Amino acid sequence: MGTTEGLSFAHLILAASPLAKIILAMLLLASVVSWAVILTKRNLLSRVTKESVEFENRFWAGGTLGDLYNSLGRSGKAEEGVAAIFKAGYEEFTRQQGNAARTDPEDALAAVQRQMRVSQVREVERLEGGLSLLATVASSSPYVGLFGTVWGIMSAFIQIGAAKQATLAQVAPGIAEALIATAMGLFAAIPAMIAFNFLTSGVERLESRYHTFAEELAGIIDRGLRGHGPQG
Repeated sequence: MGTTEGLSFAHLILAASPLAKIILAMLLLASVVSWAVILTKRNLLSRVTKESVEFENRFWAGGTLGDLYNSLGRSGKAEEGVAAIFKAGYEEFTRQQGNAARTDPEDALAAVQRQMRVSQVREVERLEGGLSLLATVASSSPYVGLFGTVWGIMSAFIQIGAAKQATLAQVAPGIAEALIATAMGLFAAIPAMIAFNFLTSGVERLESRYHTFAEELAGIIDRGLRGHGPQG
């Protein structure tokens, strides 16, 4: 019974060296922060994907670009995703229409596409925010845990060398304490790595959706600038 209590997880952490406690605290903090990023980004991707699908359905449902633009103002919330790209493109489109007598349609279309690209980059950057943290946690946590393990095992062997007689009961706590650091490093790294790959894939799908929508809108606006389509 005494050996079981001596090797309990909580007891090993409380009896760990100051350096081991610092390493475990760092890894625990990294895990908590990474989970906060994971949950936040998952909710953001889910919301933006849903809103983008809904907006595209409205976009292709018919009506004029002007009516769709006005409906954004009535929603009372900031535009995200496809809606933000549409807003940037349409506002530049209306500015170019005001300068139709002085602006070549090719130049006007290039200006519209430039504004949509800027909006697309901003949206993608917003989606990617925090993913670098997950990558850092996933790549560095195992090494931090390994450092704690190496340090703990080294300390255990030093204690063995100083003792006249070394038994398993004397060595086991130090070795177990050292291995906890490795386990904690993997505990922080594995979810971060899986989430990073999953979230990055989601961002790439949205980026592709943004690019496709921008190209489709550019085609419609091009016809409008040349007088072959709806003028807003």
